Amino acid sequence: MARKIVVTSALPYANGPIHIGHLVEYLQTDIWVRFQKLMGNECLYFCADDTHGTPIMISARNEGVTPEELIERVHGEHYDDFVRFGIEFDNYYSTHSEENKQFSELIYNRAVENDSIAKKTIEQAYCDKCKMFLPDRFIRGTCPRCKAEDQYGDSCDACGGTHQPTELINPACANCRTEPIRKKSEHYFFKLADYEDRLKELIEGGYTQTSVLNKLDEWFKTGLRDWDISRDGPYFGFKIPGEEDKFFYVWLDAPIGYMASCKNYCDKNGLNFDTLWNSDEYELYHFIGKDIMYFHALFWPAMLMSAKFKTANKLFVHGFLTVNGQKMSKSKGTFVKASTYLNHLDPEYLRYYYASKLTASIEDIDMNLDDFLLKINSDLVGKLANLASRSAPMLNKKLDGMLGTLDDGGKELIGKLTAAKDGIVKDFEELNYAAAIRTIAGLADESNRYFDGKQPWVTIKTDADGTRATLTAVINAVKILTIYLKAVLPVYAGKIETFLNVESLGFEDVENVLENHKINKFVRLVERVEKEKVNAMTDESKEESPQQQAEPTVTLDEPLEPECTIEDVMKVDLRVAKVVLAEPVEGANKLLHLELDIGGIRKNVFAGISKAYKPEDLIGKHMICVANLKPRKMKFGVSEGMILAAGPGGKDIFVLGVDDGATPGQRVH
Repeated sequence: MARKIVVTSALPYANGPIHIGHLVEYLQTDIWVRFQKLMGNECLYFCADDTHGTPIMISARNEGVTPEELIERVHGEHYDDFVRFGIEFDNYYSTHSEENKQFSELIYNRAVENDSIAKKTIEQAYCDKCKMFLPDRFIRGTCPRCKAEDQYGDSCDACGGTHQPTELINPACANCRTEPIRKKSEHYFFKLADYEDRLKELIEGGYTQTSVLNKLDEWFKTGLRDWDISRDGPYFGFKIPGEEDKFFYVWLDAPIGYMASCKNYCDKNGLNFDTLWNSDEYELYHFIGKDIMYFHALFWPAMLMSAKFKTANKLFVHGFLTVNGQKMSKSKGTFVKASTYLNHLDPEYLRYYYASKLTASIEDIDMNLDDFLLKINSDLVGKLANLASRSAPMLNKKLDGMLGTLDDGGKELIGKLTAAKDGIVKDFEELNYAAAIRTIAGLADESNRYFDGKQPWVTIKTDADGTRATLTAVINAVKILTIYLKAVLPVYAGKIETFLNVESLGFEDVENVLENHKINKFVRLVERVEKEKVNAMTDESKEESPQQQAEPTVTLDEPLEPECTIEDVMKVDLRVAKVVLAEPVEGANKLLHLELDIGGIRKNVFAGISKAYKPEDLIGKHMICVANLKPRKMKFGVSEGMILAAGPGGKDIFVLGVDDGATPGQRVH
């Protein structure tokens, strides 16, 4: 009987592009979903952009757009990257949706009814310079547990522990690096500890991999603490019912985005949400990275229990991606955006390579670029595609593209390939893709040895019928290997289905032998990976440091201005100015609007420095201003002065600043 399955991947944050590290999760999930469909199961795949929080709000402000405009643009960019990598969502949605708002309020209200929400007055980190409470990810400091430096305010990448921002050692605002002060505010907390017994029962019942249990047990021993689910404004998100300036913490409504995406799909397709999401008719699986285990293994199921929604059948957790044995690096060109990869290489190369590395464990996987090149050229090109390219053209040219019947040797070969089916199915089901790929590559070796041993390029001259039997066996081997690989390489499989002249293949077709069947003209399947293309990808990804940047060649494209005298220069009145206001200019790409205090005199200045400086970083800074510049009417208002800055432009603009202890209005000589 066919299974009915709902699958989700963790939601990518709408504050940046998809990169090859993100793709580990989405490709792992997509392969599993495709595998389930090839097994004849119904499998629906839901995801969405995670769109709320202070970082989104600040990024939008820095770009001079609304948060809604920012997340709409990023949603399109994310979806385009996913589509080009063959990731096939049934619905890709957004957490900034009416469905998500309704579910968030429903789950919150049910938690209130269950007495699972408490109010507490707490001290929070507040940046007096930025004039805002700092969200967890906008505070950096030393982990209170393992003492790792430069960790976020809510969790530690080094030890995996969670903490309150106020527990960080040597905390600093991630915007301006100022040490935050502590300020009191009333917040809403979810009583996580009330669900400890039910969570333990869930986890002991197989909710996640065995390798995750030790970490979860450590958190239980430490003790589950109440979870702060509210944030003070300004904040981009959903308001808490009954409040004016308090919002749901992004981590409350983010996983609810799975439900919202499912509901949106159901409404568009005339399906019942409760049947898909909340009944035993459908299995439910979440795929996530190990960095968000705490939220998905504890907070998320506890919220669902409180609201009387079912929890997932299982949480599949994966590790991170390293490149050449190290964290991805912009300076080394190994921090590769999905779009940059696609500028140079076939997305199916990455699908195959990741599949060859992924297991059911939470260990990190490494993308060694030399190994990547070798594995694609050796396995995908040299073994798998080569088998088809050696046999199909010969059958087309010499034997009218017509298959015959299997002889005894052919039956033996096909018997070995079909016998491997159950093991391969088990490996894909259990996320042991690497084991499945090893088996498939071994079967391709076996098939190539059969081809070489039969020497059809020789026998075709004297024994057409024997050669036809040999090629019939090899073409059937190609068909079986294609079925085994189809979840990993859907485009490659589609090309083979086309020249085999068959309908879409699934695992039920493994045992069906193609005999007395006419194939179509062979189509080229895959190209070798060239080292130059890999190098071009990493070169494009490199972010040079100032020391690495070459000196620009300067040429005069205009004649010099007429000479000025020392008397002309002495007319310029340079004064120390303190920035009291800095903000983006709506409709301008480069301008910031500054309000300067020049010794009690306020001046409005428009400066083309927005690519190099964030407004919040400038407030309170002292810089040099031309105080007696004649006011100039501009499109955006009147500019009454000029700050001194230099550089080639864009991000490379350097404002001439002075010590913050200087007196505004002080003359500079």
